[in-house]
Amino acid sequence: MKKINVKKGDKVIVLSGKDVGKTGEVIAVLPKESKVIVEGVNVCYRHTKARKQGDESGIIKKSCPIYACKVMRVCPKCGKPTKAASKIVDGKKSRVCKKCGAEI
Repeated sequence: MKKINVKKGDKVIVLSGKDVGKTGEVIAVLPKESKVIVEGVNVCYRHTKARKQGDESGIIKKSCPIYACKVMRVCPKCGKPTKAASKIVDGKKSRVCKKCGAEI
């Protein structure tokens, strides 16, 4: 199990695979599987049947997990994909963009 460097709510870009170049926000992180779920990336279709009265049946779009090594965080200030550096500010550790130095 590797350490995942993205958190829920981070904006990321896809580096490889069928959705290369797409950006989206991380919805969930699955550390045991080393995967993340990104909004609008790796979309699969689920055919569902109505189980209860009032439920809708049909084809539903669903974002499936993607390996965390295939995504990279995008800096909110410079808009470029970057790794995060750690910086201690007022006794608290924070994530900082390696390219522009902005706090993530």
